[in-house]
Amino acid sequence: MAQAQGFGRRYLKAFFKGFFVAVPVTVTFLDRVACVARVEGASMQPSLNPGERQISDVVLLNHWSIRNYEVQRGDIVSLVSPKNPEQKIIKRVIALEGDIVKTIGYKNKYVKVPHGHIWVEGDHHGHSFDSNAFGPVSLGLLHARATHILWPPRRWQKLQPMLPPERTPLHSDQE
Repeated sequence: MAQAQGFGRRYLKAFFKGFFVAVPVTVTFLDRVACVARVEGASMQPSLNPGERQISDVVLLNHWSIRNYEVQRGDIVSLVSPKNPEQKIIKRVIALEGDIVKTIGYKNKYVKVPHGHIWVEGDHHGHSFDSNAFGPVSLGLLHARATHILWPPRRWQKLQPMLPPERTPLHSDQE
């Protein structure tokens, strides 16, 4: 009986040691490296949540890849909503700092994206709350880059940066 209690104590001690190591490591990984998120709404159709399906896409969000705010036109990114800091939104990067972009319904027909900002839009223009509503977005609001669709299994794929030809910036400082 005493031997069983000793085994139980050792088992419990080992469990808690592992637990107190695993939890901080997991939290750090999810905060700094990558996590998964469910995409809700129609703003990124047809790239994400295509059609009239009831199943939402689940994507891998890579925090590590944007740690130096290095994004490119066409990337799908997660960011803190400029209008509601409690909400994260997912949009496509259309223009980078210094680019001149033709807007869709914004207060100015053309906008030069200021230093430290990007222009983001949803792929489904009529159903997207994006830079056309709130203007250029500070790079500090970037959360992660969406790199893969993980669910549903039939849509499992790597997300490639793709900029619709009609949304190419009119002028770029990188040119």
